[in-house]
Amino acid sequence: MSTALTAAERVAIARHPQRPNISDYIGALFTDFFECKGDRLCGEDAAILGGVALFHGRPVTVIGTRKGKTLEENLQCNFGMPNPEGYRKALRLMRQAEKFRRPIITFIDTSGAYPGLEAEARGQGEAIARNLMEMSRLTVPVVAVITGEGNSGGALALGVGNRVLMLENAVYAILSPEGFASILWKDASRHAEACELMKLTAPDLKALGVIDDIIPEPEGGAHLSPAITFRQVDHALVRHLSELSKESGAALAAQRYQKFRKMGAAAPKEEL
Repeated sequence: MSTALTAAERVAIARHPQRPNISDYIGALFTDFFECKGDRLCGEDAAILGGVALFHGRPVTVIGTRKGKTLEENLQCNFGMPNPEGYRKALRLMRQAEKFRRPIITFIDTSGAYPGLEAEARGQGEAIARNLMEMSRLTVPVVAVITGEGNSGGALALGVGNRVLMLENAVYAILSPEGFASILWKDASRHAEACELMKLTAPDLKALGVIDDIIPEPEGGAHLSPAITFRQVDHALVRHLSELSKESGAALAAQRYQKFRKMGAAAPKEEL
């Protein structure tokens, strides 16, 4: 695992336009994928892709944020920035997985939820908040994989998992480094400096206990050898799902709830 890259360099790799996206992972890791569209309330959002598939012969529900690799593809899926319909579609699929006792695997690669006026008018904040609440109490295994960018509540809305995994050069943060620099210093050009302060890399977040495992990438990034990346992700998913499948539904829900409740909690005075 490479430690020579700076945080800013990892951000650049995470944003590489040819980095494998959810469609690539579905094609490489799953069989018999059946896409489910629509939130059954308002409409369809192409920025989130989800459906039912087989993973090593086992039925699972797969959901993820979707970016394109060309301008046309990015326009079709709003550059991977979901609207509330996308999050409600994801929640519909998670409830379906709960009903039929299917493990849930999510793939996260988004600069954040779409911040437009129309999205807010249709309940963007409520949709994200409801996903956080509902995911926290699911009684099936949930494994979240951050494959590129994982920014803001737009990422966390699919990230409340029993296990949260990150590719080696992925990043996970409260907002983009440019946004962070704009708020803190009123100067977006200081984004490289912000990258270091934000502790957004996989090694940083593993040390902080925010994520559970780091998936190695080929030198230079996943886009340089997708086949190796797919193999590493496959091994990680098999291992973590195998471990989680031994737990009861009540234990899975309790573990997931406590995992997120304790993040950021201050240590008792006697431990300081």
